[in-house]
Amino acid sequence: MSEKEKSQQAAKNQAESETKKPIPEDKLSVTKHSVTINGKKIDYTVTAGTIVLKEEAEKKGETPGESEGEKPKASIFFMAYTRDGVKDASKRPITFSFNGGPGSASVWLHLGLLGPRRVKMDETGNPLPPPYQLVNNEHSLLDQTDLVFIDPVSTGYSRILPGEKAKEYHGIKRDVESVGDFIRLYATRYHRWASPKFLIGESYGTTRAAGLSSYLQERHGMYLNGIMLVSAILNFQTARFAPGNDLPFILFLPTYTAIAWYHKQLDKDLQKNLRKTLDEVERFAANEYTLALMKGSALSGAERAKVVKQLARFTGLTEDYIERTDLRIEIQRFVKELLRDDRRTVGRLDGRFTGVDRDSAGENNEFDPSLMAILGPYAGTFYNYVRKDLKFESDLPYEILTMKVHPWSYAEFENEYVNVAETLRKAMSANGYLKVHVANGYYDLATPYFATEYTFSHLGLDSSLQKNISMSYYEAGHMMYVHLKSLEIMKRELTQFISSAL
Repeated sequence: MSEKEKSQQAAKNQAESETKKPIPEDKLSVTKHSVTINGKKIDYTVTAGTIVLKEEAEKKGETPGESEGEKPKASIFFMAYTRDGVKDASKRPITFSFNGGPGSASVWLHLGLLGPRRVKMDETGNPLPPPYQLVNNEHSLLDQTDLVFIDPVSTGYSRILPGEKAKEYHGIKRDVESVGDFIRLYATRYHRWASPKFLIGESYGTTRAAGLSSYLQERHGMYLNGIMLVSAILNFQTARFAPGNDLPFILFLPTYTAIAWYHKQLDKDLQKNLRKTLDEVERFAANEYTLALMKGSALSGAERAKVVKQLARFTGLTEDYIERTDLRIEIQRFVKELLRDDRRTVGRLDGRFTGVDRDSAGENNEFDPSLMAILGPYAGTFYNYVRKDLKFESDLPYEILTMKVHPWSYAEFENEYVNVAETLRKAMSANGYLKVHVANGYYDLATPYFATEYTFSHLGLDSSLQKNISMSYYEAGHMMYVHLKSLEIMKRELTQFISSAL
């Protein structure tokens, strides 16, 4: 046999070997449960497991678009909660849920807000001593809608399949496509195309939701009834502190005020009523403060002194410190500086929480105390719940908040700030029935409420569609549902929204 023939035979053997590889299979666990919501018992089924996401593979050298079958690409982990006894699924809404990061699993909305079981915390949202527990969630949305929690590739138990490259999924475009393709596949397999459909995303999950609003419509012809955005960020220019971008300094100011108010760092007249105080600081931020930053070095000494005085009044920081920041208070500096005299830092996700660093002299905090307050309770309870109650077994680590997805690709927005608000506007314009609800936390420094208001007031949406947008506000942070009172109110707000969108 010649060398050429040997090479051809080796290639043939390799090809045959590839075709003999076992095809990855779905792994599902189905269990039955019940929960009491508003005094009414609800029986439901949970389907927890993985679905293999496939893509059509084109024949090499043949006509473009000609398929040679489906190629398995990734194994997507999900948890679906469906109410039992429903005779007509077309009248039963279904909501697809995910968190953000990028790199976050869906556990936070799952065990904090939406699911029939929630992590037990105190009324403020502080963790109780370990080991942690789950309790029945009397504020679950399962009485209103079926729920499907999705873990994007590389989060939770979702993994890329052998031979594929995980980094291909670690970017804004491919992430939207893979989650959207999963939603299409789930709706197809479980006969939910005729059901009213909703999305709910948190943090970067709101960025994903805006992307999905267009992708589902244009790629799969799936029109949504509503999108719920929890702690939204659609226009990244509003939250990227950088030389030449003064927008975040303006839009974060009311949240600085709210956190200073919570820790009683403001003058007595400002401590009387949070909402009235925020109204005052919002007017200042949108007018005198914006004009001062726009003037730059052209700002007169008298004008500068007036702005410094007001900034100190609204933030609880000293005039000397404000002056040294050049009127621009960056988020990491604020969380370290506000309670420096007490040797405490405040949380980024939720400014109500405080932490203790090694010393109080540094410029940045060592960790986010609001993240540390929830990470352990949610991780510990999920591992026990998914295996013990949902009967899904895996020895893989459940990637709750992983850095493995970084660097995250924003290639489609190269040399510009990411802004998917325009994507959402187009989707709402094409589907005039699509409604959007935004939940905001006053003490959230990750996605400040004033920045969200700015984004939506600059959406460019036609006046006839403005009524399709609604917002709610809570005296808590990024994950406002950890605060029990906010969780109760949030359930009512989301219930009303779903009803209005049907």
